[in-house]
Amino acid sequence: MIHYDLRCAGGHAFDGWFRNSAAFDQQAEAGLLACPVCASSQVSRAIMAPRLGRGLAAPVPPAAGEGAAAPSAPPAVPAAPMAVQGGPPIPDQVRAVLQRIRAEVEQRCQYVGPRFAEIARAMHQGTSPHQPIYGEATPEQAERLAEDGIEVAQIPWVPRADG
Repeated sequence: MIHYDLRCAGGHAFDGWFRNSAAFDQQAEAGLLACPVCASSQVSRAIMAPRLGRGLAAPVPPAAGEGAAAPSAPPAVPAAPMAVQGGPPIPDQVRAVLQRIRAEVEQRCQYVGPRFAEIARAMHQGTSPHQPIYGEATPEQAERLAEDGIEVAQIPWVPRADG
């Protein structure tokens, strides 16, 4: 694995790990890399100092993160790595992908809020037209939907890239 300091067209700095230099080049050319701050896919390697030491660095304690944000209010992106529901901090690249997923969901799907389980069940039963939706459901509601053969997915809801 190789570690690169990266920079987007907007000047934001972040880091990434790649199998090798060619893997970075392929992902950058395919537009698969995105800035975790602004979601720009124009990403390049930043100038880096060589790492000469072979000793172990002192461990860095994880930053206190925030939980998943509600879709109704876009909070600002925190400076420190955030965590989902008290877990470990989300790596910058993963957060960027989750921000892109959130943007696509918000653009292509209808927000139905806490009525998600009810509307998903009505679509499954054919009493409501099929359409892409997103909203909230309790763990119990999601489990009942799955037991009834209704496919749902839970996506970690991270702050928007433009927040």
